[in-house]
Amino acid sequence: MTETILLVDDDPHIIDLAQMYLEQDGYHVTSTSDGLIALQRILEEMPRLVVLDLMLPGLDGWEVCRRVRAQSDVPIIMLTARNDDIDKIVGLELGADDYLTKPFNPRELTARVKAILRRTERRPQASTDTPLVLGNLAVDAARRVVLVDSRQIDLRMKEFDLLLTLLENRGMVFSREKLLDVVWGYDFAGETRTVDVHIAHIRHKLDGMTPVIETVWGVGYKLEME
Repeated sequence: MTETILLVDDDPHIIDLAQMYLEQDGYHVTSTSDGLIALQRILEEMPRLVVLDLMLPGLDGWEVCRRVRAQSDVPIIMLTARNDDIDKIVGLELGADDYLTKPFNPRELTARVKAILRRTERRPQASTDTPLVLGNLAVDAARRVVLVDSRQIDLRMKEFDLLLTLLENRGMVFSREKLLDVVWGYDFAGETRTVDVHIAHIRHKLDGMTPVIETVWGVGYKLEME
């Protein structure tokens, strides 16, 4: 079945260009220029992925993302007109999976769409249903369930994949660039702040777990017992 991508932007030229490239790659593309309409369509029509501009009439992209994340884990790529770290960080904090700065190469957009969709389709190749356990942390890769002291913790897709990668390779130090490659599936062109934001989310949600995600200064991260 053809996957549907929802484009949300008030610039018709961006909509037309992005739609042309995405349709060439076989996606079904719908679009809107209004934030409130976008929110309604995301929750009712459940597109496979959303490309969401920040500056929108009706409801801005930050608020659309925040409201969507309260109800859905649909992948979101945010578009920002400013090459400003604060916009990107706020977007990631609200739950965006990726971002692009305008103007952008439409081929880069399609590459990121493909990478995110590949990642969401990835299923762990587990030979058994036995969870991975370290200290008071248990991760069931097959069911994508995380427990701390038998309490289930809700992690978003990439948060889960990050944690699973570190747990499966306990004690191994991963650079931010390597984590971008393994978890996001492509090179983020040096945007390693993305990893830091997601690691911070995991640490906050899994507060109290006995293994810890250690920062290896100047290199990256590893998971170890305290």
